[in-house]
Order: sequence, then C-alpha cells, then structure tokens
Amino acid sequence: MSYRLSLLDKSPVAEGMSGAEALQVTLQAAALADRLGYHRYWLAEHHGLPGLASAAPEVMIAQILAVTRRIRVGSGGILLQNYGAWKVAEIFSVLAALYPGRVDLGIGKSPGGLPQVTRALQRELRGGSAAEVGRKLAELSAWLQGAHEGAEILPRPATGPQPFLLGGSLASAEQALALGWAYVHAGHQDGNPELTAKVAALLHHATGEGPVLAVAAFAAPTREEAEARIGGLTFVKVSFADGHSVNLTSEAGAREYARQYGPVDYEISQRTPVIVAGTADDIHDRLSTLSQRYGIRDFVLDQPVAEAQARLNSISLIARPVARAVA
Repeated sequence: MSYRLSLLDKSPVAEGMSGAEALQVTLQAAALADRLGYHRYWLAEHHGLPGLASAAPEVMIAQILAVTRRIRVGSGGILLQNYGAWKVAEIFSVLAALYPGRVDLGIGKSPGGLPQVTRALQRELRGGSAAEVGRKLAELSAWLQGAHEGAEILPRPATGPQPFLLGGSLASAEQALALGWAYVHAGHQDGNPELTAKVAALLHHATGEGPVLAVAAFAAPTREEAEARIGGLTFVKVSFADGHSVNLTSEAGAREYARQYGPVDYEISQRTPVIVAGTADDIHDRLSTLSQRYGIRDFVLDQPVAEAQARLNSISLIARPVARAVA
C-alpha cells in the first residue's frame, strides 16, 4: 500500500536559539518540504512554553503559503477552545481565497499552555464558552459550508479549507465522523496499538478510509546516530482527579502546571515517547508496516529533535526513498 508523507512543525527552540530563529528554521523546513514533495506542512499551536515558538500558526501558515509553490499548508491544530468559531472560519476562508486548494484547517481541543497563560488567552471570552468545544465545532463546520444563524463568512473561497479534527481517542474519531471531517489520530502521543486499531476500524467501516496517523519520526545517516539523538527523551503526564490530563517535558513542569491548575488531586507519571528512529529505510519499513496493519494512506510526521540542521537533514533523508512513499 502506498502512502503520503506530511510534516507537523512545533517550531522547537533549540539550546542557544531564540524564538525568532526557531521561526526562521520553520520557514526553511517548509520550503525544503515543498521542494522534496511532501504532501502537507502543518503548524502546531502552543502558548507561553519556552521551548516552543508556535504561538500563532495562522501567521506562519500565511507566510509559508507565500514562499512555497505546491505543498498544502495548515494548522495542526488551531486550539478551538481559545477562540470564537466565527473568527477561525473567517481567517481560514481568507487564506483559502488567497491560496485555493492549498489550505488545511486542523482543529485541536486542548488549551495548549500552562493554566495561567490559558486564563490570559481566554480572558475576553464569554464565561464558560471555552469549555463548549462541541458547540464551537458544530458552528465552525456550519460556517465553513455556508450561512449559519443568519451570518455568512465573506469572502467565500471557491475551494474552502479542508477540515481535520485532531485527537487521541475513539470518542474524537466519532466526533470527526459526526462533523463529516477527516480525523488525525495522535499516534505520536500514545503509541497505543490497540486504540489505533479500533480507530482505524471505525473509520474504515464508516468511510472506507483510515485516519491520518501522526507519528514521531527522526532519521539520520546511521541507525546509531538517530538512536543517540533521541536517547533519553521522555515526557511526563499529569492526570487530575477531575479527568483533565496533559503531557509536559519535565516533572518540574508538571508540578508547576498542577500548582497553576488549582486545588485538585493529581498524579504524575513518567512516559517514554514512541519514536520511529533510524535510517530512512528504517523509517519507511516501519511506516509500511503501519500502513498495511491499519490501512493508513496518510502519515504526518512530528520530529522530536530541536536542533535545526538535524531536523532539516531528517526531512531530506525521509523524502529520498520516493519509490516507497507517494508524496
């Protein structure tokens, strides 16, 4: 089974690098991906995190669309609880009007920052509206298609943005189906094969297509170099008694998140991310296995290494075995 490759970029800030320099690396990486034949280039959204410069994906999307020729560009994703559905639909409709057939709108449901930053970001929203993600998704879907509640997005692009829902659960996959959207499963976060199989089976049964599968992947000239680059990478999951959970890069960060979150019992557990690492052939061997096992035709690759040249080299290496991946 052939598959297409796309990239997810969080604009990581490597040691000794400024946020502005990290954004320039993102522009370089996107231009490289366009030249090499990747299918999509997506920008993540995070707020107030020192190691990530991905605070405004809609700005970077516009910039990347302007300096590339072919590749689809979008969000991976816009965190809808922080915004009004109308404005998100409006921004991406304008982008789609400027760049027909090249704009993706990926939507995520998490806040994307520490609690105090989230409160600052959501301060002007109507009380309680941030939690009404289901309502916002329905409104966004309606406005992307036409008039809704007497209001219509203008300008109306000839080809609207392609919507995707990002998630990591069976419930999120079902929500995407209800909206009529494509679904992106966060395999790079949980690495849970049983859950991935259930999500893929649900979507194949309902639509005949599997999800877009997000995978953490990093390539180097040798397997040893790739494994050395990712060796020791861990993340920490903090889970609250009210059901809220979030992944962070350190235990200190998890405890600070819990302090800001408020007086709710919580647990912290250290996790090892599931990363496909090795040579380009190693990467494609694993992607081919996943493609066959779950019926996946689209992968979006999240590179877990911040150093700029290593990321650019990985993008180039993974793109080379073109006979085994339809870009």
